[in-house]
Amino acid sequence: MKDIIDGFLKFQKDAYPERVKLFKDLASQQSPRALFISCSDSRLVPELVTQREPGDLFVIRNAGNIVPSYGPEPGGVSASVEYAVAALQVSDIVICGHSDCGAMTAIATCKCLDHMPAVAGWLRYADSARVVNEARDHFGPQAKVEAMVRENVIAQLANIQTHPSVRLALEEGRVTLHGWIYDIESGLIEAFDGSTGTFVSLAHNPEVHAVCHQPKRVA
Repeated sequence: MKDIIDGFLKFQKDAYPERVKLFKDLASQQSPRALFISCSDSRLVPELVTQREPGDLFVIRNAGNIVPSYGPEPGGVSASVEYAVAALQVSDIVICGHSDCGAMTAIATCKCLDHMPAVAGWLRYADSARVVNEARDHFGPQAKVEAMVRENVIAQLANIQTHPSVRLALEEGRVTLHGWIYDIESGLIEAFDGSTGTFVSLAHNPEVHAVCHQPKRVA
């Protein structure tokens, strides 16, 4: 804890004074432009990777960057998605997986999780990705894990569209969905191109998106 407390003291002494106006403006309101859903893995820090300041991102983090399909049971992820889209009116939603993901590795390698029943239950929300990944051939264990990471992002993009607030925002043309894979070692990001069904370099394709807002239907 000493390092964490020392970090806070450094923030209070150095970082906070440089952003006094920002924090004063944020004291009573927030208007983030994007909802960023990522894994809880300590190696992926959304604000660092995207170089955003406090107030820019509304962040949800959990094991496996999972978004359960909408349902009657209450859930923190569902509530946070709804608040970000319906109340904060974010214009973009990013679901970001990453390399060497422990959750996706456990699924891809069929690792026994009997000693962690809560984790095992949570990862069932990635079942559709697991089934697709299992049906495909892979060059080896590592390739299977990497494919699982990608399939999971695609599956969660589908799941989030079952949420009424997201469905409405897509229908009204005010939100765009993005699916990213962050590589820890290289710092590179691949983005899912919904028009081709493939992952491409985000640096070379900055305009790519997974699901764009849909035009309103004419009655």
